[in-house]
Amino acid sequence: MTPSLVFSIVSTIVTPMWLLLVFLPNHKITRWLIEIKFIPVLLSLVYASYIIPSLLSNGMMDFGDLASVVELFTDEKKVLAGWTHFLAFDLFLGMWMVEKNDTLKIHPVLMAPILITTLMFGPIGFLCFMSIKIYKEKV
Repeated sequence: MTPSLVFSIVSTIVTPMWLLLVFLPNHKITRWLIEIKFIPVLLSLVYASYIIPSLLSNGMMDFGDLASVVELFTDEKKVLAGWTHFLAFDLFLGMWMVEKNDTLKIHPVLMAPILITTLMFGPIGFLCFMSIKIYKEKV
């Protein structure tokens, strides 16, 4: 498969899970998928299939300075690996937030935009969730 096709596939397979997290967080299918972490595991396998061969042929990547990181993102397979990394971890984070919300009881009307923000801008969604979590735990 071409990197372009894999990009389309990994970008598409996260969508149903995000829709479940946002609109049906307590449905038994959503809960089962959260429990087994199927989609993040699948994305992790895709990531590994790109990053391991790169490490074996090119050695360890250099994250020591910005110029080195920029250089990493000039190769489409490494960009695809990075994108898959983002998709896997943002989704894992969204699943974790839904699990934590079992005890926090953040209203779904507030949780939905937090989850959408996590999908689009991972760390900002996490920051929003943690702010509410800290507030609710103190009250």
